Amino acid sequence: MPFDPQLQELYDRRAAQGVRPLYTMTLQEARAADLADIRSAAGTPEAVREVRDLTFEGPGGPLPLRVYRPSGEGPLPVLVYFFGGGWTLGSLDTSDALCRRLANSAGCLTVAVGYRLAPEHPFPAAPQDCFAGLRWAAEHAARFGGDPGRLAVAGDSAGGNLAAAVTLMARDAGGPGLVTQVLVYPNTDYLADTPSRRENTDPLLFNDKSVHWYWDNYLTTPQDGTHPLASPLRAPDHSGLPPALVLTAEYDPLRDEGERYAERLRASGVPAESVRHDGLAHGFFTMSGTLDAARRAVERVAAHLRTAFADATSRD
Repeated sequence: MPFDPQLQELYDRRAAQGVRPLYTMTLQEARAADLADIRSAAGTPEAVREVRDLTFEGPGGPLPLRVYRPSGEGPLPVLVYFFGGGWTLGSLDTSDALCRRLANSAGCLTVAVGYRLAPEHPFPAAPQDCFAGLRWAAEHAARFGGDPGRLAVAGDSAGGNLAAAVTLMARDAGGPGLVTQVLVYPNTDYLADTPSRRENTDPLLFNDKSVHWYWDNYLTTPQDGTHPLASPLRAPDHSGLPPALVLTAEYDPLRDEGERYAERLRASGVPAESVRHDGLAHGFFTMSGTLDAARRAVERVAAHLRTAFADATSRD
């Protein structure tokens, strides 16, 4: 399909401005540009009942997290969210507008977890930090009106990769229990050699060079890329994981590996819905202030979460 018309407008504007790919910048420049781009496309952040910035003790020391409480009587279900940025960029601020929207739309306490970034802190720092953040949410959500018995994880891009990794860690550790996982255009396989990786090379969009740049920052050795916590598609066993919603984009080098992950989950007996968003590119999910399609996608995720949380309540 052709580009979504609103995405085409954004693409044309980037072309006219001569926007440089992030992988051509210094690390400091790329982090600043990434945050500025996301904020400009996210729209005005929604008000929520309460936002609290806190710290928790991660494996390597204190880490930030942000708790969003929407209006409504508790105890509320709990969503733990991991921001994207190729394990190299991103912060709690890059996911701020999105977490506010999800908290309000899904009616859930939303906990955004900060984690150590590469290349300063390569794999496996990020999944270890994220799992520690999930455990913190399970142990402390009740303090903020949350119900740890209705707990879910989600993330976009590298955050989707980390959400998938955390589900493997939680299963193997015997908890915390999760009612669902939402993976938005996740990295799932370091060694992926797919049509979508080969087709998407446009320097004005997230492309195959972007993917390689992030992996190069994240991994100390190529062998690390085959570890299931780096490449969840390569886990030897996907049974017993929480039901999943996987969102992909047509013009995204990660499209095929995200869809293959959903297929692998289904083959392992895990309910998994995969939704491809035609006409859109990687990164669209955080662009609710720019793309109508992004707002619809966020609402789809919120509806999925509401159903998963309601089903968990019914089972209880």
